Amino acid sequence: MGFSRSLTGVGLMAGLFVAGSSHSQPAQPPAPLPAYRDATATNVPVAPDLHGLDAAVADVDEDGDLDVAIAVEMGLSRLYLNDGTGKLTWKQGVFGWLEHDNEHVRFADLDKDGHVDVVFASEEDQRNQIFLGDGKANFRDVSDRLPHQSQGNGLEIGDVNGDGLPDIVIGNTDEPPRLNPGPIPNPHISLFLNDPKNPGHFIDASANVPASARNTQGIALADLDKDGDLDMVLANQDPPNVLLFNDGKGKFTDVSDRMELKVPLETREVHVFDANGDGHLDFAFFNLSSNAGRWDKDPQTRILINDGKDRWKDETATRFPAHQWSSWAAKVVDFNYDGAPDLLVGSIAVPGLGPRPLRAWKNDGKGHFTDVTESTLPPTMIGRNWSMASGDLDGDGKTDVVVGGWGTQVRLLLTKNPSWR
Repeated sequence: MGFSRSLTGVGLMAGLFVAGSSHSQPAQPPAPLPAYRDATATNVPVAPDLHGLDAAVADVDEDGDLDVAIAVEMGLSRLYLNDGTGKLTWKQGVFGWLEHDNEHVRFADLDKDGHVDVVFASEEDQRNQIFLGDGKANFRDVSDRLPHQSQGNGLEIGDVNGDGLPDIVIGNTDEPPRLNPGPIPNPHISLFLNDPKNPGHFIDASANVPASARNTQGIALADLDKDGDLDMVLANQDPPNVLLFNDGKGKFTDVSDRMELKVPLETREVHVFDANGDGHLDFAFFNLSSNAGRWDKDPQTRILINDGKDRWKDETATRFPAHQWSSWAAKVVDFNYDGAPDLLVGSIAVPGLGPRPLRAWKNDGKGHFTDVTESTLPPTMIGRNWSMASGDLDGDGKTDVVVGGWGTQVRLLLTKNPSWR
């Protein structure tokens, strides 16, 4: 018995000695692949200094893939045609040869002819534009159908009066114009209802929006009170942000007292989505410390959670990563395919308007977000990141992202198959 125990002990010690003296290391699991690859260099026309502030995607030539429109500040706005694999080619002159200060762009079939049309919101030159498409990637300028012009910033399109036609909402500001000196522009929201008797022509219904809807940089349309119509959340340059409920006919009432706004914000974009999976829509506001000037306001991105009774509480401290950089924009996208909406967040250094990495914030499914940039995005995604568009550009069934930028190359992120989903 004693000998047997001795052999057992020797064998054990020998085994420990061998294991301890081995130079091999335990196998490590492979590092997770980024959810995206940067396809900019091979797939996007080179324009490293372009002020491409916004992007929108739609099939403008009706060949079965998504094309891209870029709103360009102080330049020619662009149409990039897709070859079906996500490789983009610039079709020049589609939106004319006059430079504008375009801030935002949206697609919609405005005249109900089955073809995609385009709307641009333009700031400094106060020349908002409508282009009607023919389904062959050609567009006709019908901007004279807008009831009035304005210093446009925010832009959204949706059927606000329930007649089945897309209407146009433009957020305006009152900064003294540099390009067209004259009276200070009216900062009130422009609401243009599509004429049911003549689709693609518009009726001025701006009087249906309260006077508090002013100096607006971003607009979200969604049915927030679940009554079947589109309500409005406004991201305002000057505090406070505004919440408007719709009566179903396109007339809006200010119910901003339903939002908890803890600190004054200079907000550039708002996104509405169900962050915590409870079936109610929440708000995320993306903010600046200032417009490239000195540190002024708290730029922390903020999230307001719906309490289930159509009131929104600021729960930023427990749900969003803390930061001190400014954000001009973001995109809601489920980048890890777990069914919960995640966020891609633009980050810019202010003061200085310096380039910074695009950020990826992962949702745990209950509305708590963690920064997973390093494991989600390639390290090349550094710039002055502006508004983004998403859609399946390469036909693989996954959502890709076009990232706008100020004085920065427009970027294309194509989706990879994450090993960690």
